[in-house]
Amino acid sequence: METGARQAGSGSILALTVVLCGAICAGSASAQTPHCASEAPPSEQLGELFQQVQLKRIFRDSKTFADLVSDEAPNAILADYDAHKDEFDFDLRLFVRRHFSMPAEGPTVLPALPGERVETYVARLWDVMRHESREIADRSSLLPLPYPYVVPGGRFRELYYWDSYFIMLGLEADGRHDLALDMLRDFAFEIDCYGHVPNGNRTYYLSRSQPPFFSLMLDLIAAREGEGLYLTYLPELESEYEYWMDGSAFLQRGQEHRRLVRLADGTVLNRYWDDRAAPRDESYREDIETALDHRRDPGDLYRNLRAAAESGWDFSSRWLADGHTLNTIRTVSLLPVDLNCLMVHLEQTLAKGYRIKGDAGRSSRLGELADRREAAIRRLMWNKRSGMFTDYAWQKREATLPATAAGLFPLFLNVATSREAQMVAQTVRRELLMPGGVATTLVASGQQWDQPNGWAPLQWIAVVGLRNYHEAQLAETIARSWICENINGYHSSGTLVEKYDLARRDAGGGGEYAIQVGFGWTNGVLRALASLYPKLSSLSQQLCGASSTGRRQ
Repeated sequence: METGARQAGSGSILALTVVLCGAICAGSASAQTPHCASEAPPSEQLGELFQQVQLKRIFRDSKTFADLVSDEAPNAILADYDAHKDEFDFDLRLFVRRHFSMPAEGPTVLPALPGERVETYVARLWDVMRHESREIADRSSLLPLPYPYVVPGGRFRELYYWDSYFIMLGLEADGRHDLALDMLRDFAFEIDCYGHVPNGNRTYYLSRSQPPFFSLMLDLIAAREGEGLYLTYLPELESEYEYWMDGSAFLQRGQEHRRLVRLADGTVLNRYWDDRAAPRDESYREDIETALDHRRDPGDLYRNLRAAAESGWDFSSRWLADGHTLNTIRTVSLLPVDLNCLMVHLEQTLAKGYRIKGDAGRSSRLGELADRREAAIRRLMWNKRSGMFTDYAWQKREATLPATAAGLFPLFLNVATSREAQMVAQTVRRELLMPGGVATTLVASGQQWDQPNGWAPLQWIAVVGLRNYHEAQLAETIARSWICENINGYHSSGTLVEKYDLARRDAGGGGEYAIQVGFGWTNGVLRALASLYPKLSSLSQQLCGASSTGRRQ
């Protein structure tokens, strides 16, 4: 199958070409298979009009205009705009209303019914948040996909990459294997179309991906479907790996290229990146305002903001040079511990796929690369001062400080030694453990991926990682704390939200938008933890000091 062409190199703009996929994932072909749409993002199609709408705050949320459907061809809209924009009575808000339609609303997630148990509520939400985009409106930024999928909720009306792994955990726990399998097929379709899994299925997300969880999704689905699944999706695994390793064939020591860095000693590791160096469509005004706050090359700033968006941690003190100020962001200067652990798993999964195929040579080669990367993580990212794995500042040749929950990924993916895992557990007990679960970082910066917020995916990473290294008691403590955090919030509001304040035991805050209700990965991890710890689930009322039913009416 062909993939959309990508223009690489520092300062480049993603070149997207319209292509058609052949047979889609799992070997099934259909006349109804959606095309691989690859139009330019709205900011490029609409130019000055897009900029003015965003900067004049026609919509409170920048993402709203990026998601609108244009009623005419962009060129016709721009011609009308140019003809009238300088008139003294020109009304930009009215112009937008005349030429654009509001996107289909995200799923309406209503509070729980009186007396509704949380597990019943979540099971009901899977269908509420189920979405299909096989046939979409013309001139929309939404990219069509062949199978149904579950969206996170709220403003997030599309399929997101790493969110979906944690949603799929919940689907499997609730017996919705069919829907989890459909989501895997959608991701394979995206890889076949675009050469990678985009951040989300929007044109403005095509220039970046998110943490590569495709190989872990395969593990999850193969537990039901069998090992043959690794052979079925071996081409997509290869394409995913090629995307993240682009440049490995020619990169010299001390050089960087897109998502890859080759260190002075020849070690090759990955970083987050984005192929565009412009304000994000979905946060256009916010990015412009950040650039105005500091004397810095705007393109460099935008690239680093976008790279942080690829990480999923948008935003966090983890990426900030001074630990507090967003305009000091330096994402591309860091080799993230979580990303490189995920790349270990991708290499190991490729080795497994080649073994099943009978290609012993390639299997051995990928296994060696995984072993080499594991050794580099332990050598470069183990921080004795913090007793935690941290990111590696490759230009400064040092591990970063302080500790973050990302340092639990080496436990989650079995990269740490037993001694390192023991020290990580001590650090978690001493510094990261809060009343509601594991803290994201130790810094209160006002960014959403910082204190005091806790996030469902990081709780799952912590619990599974600690269990992998026989820290069962600490793992159960975290699971219990997070379940209670969710249950108590559900009891008071009748909903589940995307993040929680672990200190106040309430909904979280910070970031570029209001707290979102739904919420895909919160629902998924809650149900997965209930499956992992059925006793905690059944005793939630007593454990959490609150009713496990919906809000009182």
